[in-house]
This record gives sequence, structure tokens and C-alpha cells, in this order.
Amino acid sequence: MLKYYPRLDEQLYKTVLPNGLTVMVCPRPGFTKNLAYFVTDFGAIHTKFTLDGVEYTAPDGVAHYLEHKLFDMPGRDVSAEFAALGANTNAFTSYDITAYYFSCTENFESCLRLLLEFVSTPYFTRETVEKEQGIIAQEIDMTADSPDTAVFEGLMDNMYRVHPVSIPILGFHHTIREITPEILHTCHRAFYRPGNMVLCVVGDVKPEDICRIASEVLPREDNAQVQLQRSWPEEMTVPQEKSQRTMEVAMPMFQLGFKAEPRERGEEAIREEILADLAAEALFGESSGLYLRLYDQGLIDSSFGGGFETIEGMAMLTCSGDSYEPEAVRDAILEEARRIVKEGIDQAQFDRMRRSALGRRTKGLDSFDSTCFRLCAYHLSGFDYFDFPRLYEDLEVSQLQAFLERVVTPQRCSICVIRPTENS
Repeated sequence: MLKYYPRLDEQLYKTVLPNGLTVMVCPRPGFTKNLAYFVTDFGAIHTKFTLDGVEYTAPDGVAHYLEHKLFDMPGRDVSAEFAALGANTNAFTSYDITAYYFSCTENFESCLRLLLEFVSTPYFTRETVEKEQGIIAQEIDMTADSPDTAVFEGLMDNMYRVHPVSIPILGFHHTIREITPEILHTCHRAFYRPGNMVLCVVGDVKPEDICRIASEVLPREDNAQVQLQRSWPEEMTVPQEKSQRTMEVAMPMFQLGFKAEPRERGEEAIREEILADLAAEALFGESSGLYLRLYDQGLIDSSFGGGFETIEGMAMLTCSGDSYEPEAVRDAILEEARRIVKEGIDQAQFDRMRRSALGRRTKGLDSFDSTCFRLCAYHLSGFDYFDFPRLYEDLEVSQLQAFLERVVTPQRCSICVIRPTENS
């Protein structure tokens, strides 16, 4: 079905193939670049599931490990094949999805067939799986030396008792050693079935060609019965208000978070996301009064920024940056939230912020990568992404104030600080 969105002047073809695969095509006539995303509803937090009536608990880091191993095909070099076709290819694993993608200006059909083929073809030998453990162990060591990763993971440890967001996407040294070919095959069968995946293409392509190729390459049936843990009960107070450690950094850096209620999939969750982004802009966005004051006082610099972060089953308002007095930044944000709740926000100011946010999101459609990724991610969240203008129009200033009153409180707040070592 081809649907037109007059507010955005966009079209989107969307269908579900007989094998359960969702196919979305955003036509961009006249463009030479084509981009394809092949995404599965499986990420680092999805380690507990039932497949055909059998319960499984996979080792932490298995989703990322599986992403790496799918590029292995017997006697072939997938990356080299893409390069020979003139395409750029890559993949990533997040907390709640795994995505494989390529972009090209020629040989699109061959590239698409290659993408679908290698992602849908599990090939795991004991020798190659064990070899990968060393490669991923090096990745784990590298991220352990990254202050950006450390400050985020430290904050998650502070804020969440139950939700697996506190577990690194890469897993741990001891958990990746538990991964076997049998575990990878089980996870592939559970989550890399067509009914759990989305294929999205942006470019000068014909939707019927995309559907034909997908039908020819992918399995024709999807008979696996899978149940997945998707919620983790959490109190809204944080277990730990502050943590800090030392690393090789030039000046102290911090990440601050405020715990928010996770919403169910669908329009309600996306509406909350848009509202929370506006709340972040009003509270500490670059055009806010607080941002300017903190900057003038030397408490923040150009590294400071934030917004609303959502992962399946969790949500938080967050900001981060470099500061010699991170606790003072935290206290100022809490005080500013109290002031906004008490004094309110001018309607004209709210309207300006709303128009600006809508404009930025609309401009983001110029990016093929952003458009393709968001179409997939929002579909998996149960929302048609191109419907976002309507949600902006429905927002009211009282909702923003109520969000700040509920979320930006000391009880829901935690901060993680990375300070320089003595010899830094």
C-alpha cells in the first residue's frame, strides 16, 4: 500500500509479505543514492525468551556477538563482496534492535540480495565462534578505556535495579566465553525470522522489485513460536544518587539522568518522547535561559547537551558534558525545573519551541540514513513515523510543565562523574 503524507510531501509504501516480513519503501525519484536497512527486533537486553515452548537465557552480549558472526559465510568475504559492488556496508547492535545496512549508487539489486542472504544464513563453527571471542574481548577492553562509555554505564548502574540497560551491549569477558554455535543458532532462529524483521529502502527504487527480491531470497515460512521479556518492573526512585571514578580525562565529565516512566509501544510512547524532548529544550536547551547562565558562569561549555532517551522498558531525561562543578550543574537544573513548574512557560515561547522542534525533525528527512533508521525503529515501536507532525500539533504547554514536575525531582535524579587521575 502506498500512502501519501501531505504535511511532509512524502510517500511510503508498506506491506507484509506472506512470510511475515514487513517491507517499507520511501521513494526518492531522481536520487542516485539508494539505502537499505534490514533490522531485527532483537537487541542486547533481549536475553530471556521462550522458543517453541522452551525457555532460554542467553549470555549477555549475544546479540552483538551474533551481529559479528553473520558476516561470516563459508568461503566468502561479505564485506569484500559489497566493496566490489561499489557499496558501503555496516551493522550495529543497540540495546533493543540490531541493524544491517548498505548504501550504493549502482548494483542495487545485487547488494540487496547479498544483504538479505548473509543476514538470513546462519553459519557458525566452533572454531570461528571461539576465534571471535578474542576479537570481541579486545572490543570490551577498548570500551573499558572510553570515558564516554564509562560515564553512561556508571549512570545506568546508579539508576536501574532491574532493567538490563545496566549491562553493557558487548557483554563481559566471562559471558562471551559462554557463547557457543548452538546458542547462536537458537537466537538466530528465534529473532532472525522474517516475521520479526523489517526491510526498509530509501531511494529511486520500485517497491515491487524490493518485495520480489525479498520473496526470492528469504525463507517462505516463519513457524517459530517466540515469547520475549519486554518489561522490567522498576521503582521510579534511583538506587544511587551519585557515583564517580577517575580516568585519563583532561577535565571532569558527567552524565546526569532523571528517571521517567516507560510507556507501552505505540502512539502514547512517541507522544511522550516528543513532549520530553520539548521539556529538555525548555529546561537546558541551547536557547534556554539556564543554558546561557551556566555557560556565562563557566559551569558548562560547548560539550554540554541532552535530551530524552528511551530503550524498551525504560526512559530518562538526560544531559552530559564537561564541568569542573558537575554537582552545581545538577542543582541548577533541579532549581530551574522547580521555577518553570511554579511560574509556568509563556505560550508564545512554547509555540516557538514546538515549531523549531518540528522543523528540525522534518529537516532530518533529508538524511537517507536518519529516515531509514527512524522508519524501522518507530515501526517496531508500533508507530508510523511519518505521522509525527500531528503529534506536535496536539501538545499543550500544561503537559510539558506536568512532565517536569513529575520527572525532574531529586528522588529520580542520579549523576555519574569521571574525574581526572592525578597525573592527567
